Amino acid sequence: MPEARILVVEDDVSIRTGLRVTMELEGFAVEEACDGPEAMRKLPVFLPDIILLDLMLPGMSGYRVLEALRAAGVDTPVLMLTAKDGEYDEADALDLGADDYVTKPFSTVVLLARMSALLRRRPDVAPVLTVGRLRLEPRRHRCWVDDNEVMLTAREYAVLTYLAERVDQAVSKQELLDEVWEESGLDPNVVEVCVMQLRKKVGSDVIQTVRNVGYRLVEQPA
Repeated sequence: MPEARILVVEDDVSIRTGLRVTMELEGFAVEEACDGPEAMRKLPVFLPDIILLDLMLPGMSGYRVLEALRAAGVDTPVLMLTAKDGEYDEADALDLGADDYVTKPFSTVVLLARMSALLRRRPDVAPVLTVGRLRLEPRRHRCWVDDNEVMLTAREYAVLTYLAERVDQAVSKQELLDEVWEESGLDPNVVEVCVMQLRKKVGSDVIQTVRNVGYRLVEQPA
């Protein structure tokens, strides 16, 4: 199966741990959440390729988590995990936007096969951006410098992608505020701080300062 990021949302510690171990042995990157609110917090940071979502979560049920995801426009494939096996339960989950449904106890072989099928169906909606030694994969929010993956926050990634799409062009701080932050009245210093952190992660020579204007991403020799 292709390398992918998996978010496991399960309140049972033994099941959650078992899934993590199994997924990591298969070469996946795994993040865990024990309930709906934790899953919603981790989603925009971890940016999974597929979500394994337990139906019977405490407080915010899997139904409600799924409903919230789809209402927010999140199209990440969701595979529901549940001890309930009624056909109406399955229909409800699918109606809310689940992509598949596995009943506990489940076979690891079957689960991995279902996941593989979902990952194959997921389209590449954005190409890889390559600028010299820098490589960006916008769909999965992943970044590499040479062969080393660099972990970026969502904001850092958005700024870097915006500059990469305009390589060698000068971009003002105000343009970045308008297009990336999309908030009025912010101090331009927030851009400076973000760029400073980016330079520490991708290299100080990748993002140049354009005096009295802003910044420019430059193509470095491979």
